[in-house]
Amino acid sequence: MAGPLRPAYAAELDQLRLQVELMAVRVDENLERMRTVLATGDEVLAGQAIAADDEIDAMSVSLTERCYDLLAREQPVAGDLRFIVSVLRVLGEFERIGDLALRVVKVTPDLALVQRNASTYDLVLAMADTAVERYREAMRAWSGPSIAVAERMLADPPPTRHLEERLTAELLALQGSEAAATAIRTLVVGRSLERIADHAGIIAARLLFLATGDPDRLAQEVR
Repeated sequence: MAGPLRPAYAAELDQLRLQVELMAVRVDENLERMRTVLATGDEVLAGQAIAADDEIDAMSVSLTERCYDLLAREQPVAGDLRFIVSVLRVLGEFERIGDLALRVVKVTPDLALVQRNASTYDLVLAMADTAVERYREAMRAWSGPSIAVAERMLADPPPTRHLEERLTAELLALQGSEAAATAIRTLVVGRSLERIADHAGIIAARLLFLATGDPDRLAQEVR
């Protein structure tokens, strides 16, 4: 009876992989909404992003439960165990990235303050582009899977880090009655975008552990 169960188990793992990639796509769609909202202030799109985040959260809960069920039923070892544990880790990163995107979207009512200073607003838009692209690079690595892409991602600090440092310096130099309000809201956006890029890097690090089994790779997941 044990023989027929293994193909079913393999099919469950394949289905889990597909569902994880579907969740990754849903997060990517919301990141694109976030970027558009930041550029346009579209309140309708902001509402769609907020609603979509509920779907992402529900997918995270469902897939997490599936992982724990597989662990309990199948007691996987070696590569299968690394895969399921890595999925649990990556699901958490997807959810955090989604939450950070939502934090940016929720600044929409005060977007005029963020836009008030042209130079810092341009930096924020550049950070959004960079964060979204880094997430997509992580997804290309995970979906491949591509060790080369993951290693390239982790070889250098994310470009958002340099942009965030410039943003902070420029915000500290702001003057005028609205300087504090502008700085606070802009920093919320900037820090959120930097964290999105950081979490994308954690996905790449987890892929390297999954592919190699090298526990030293786990150190690269430290935020």
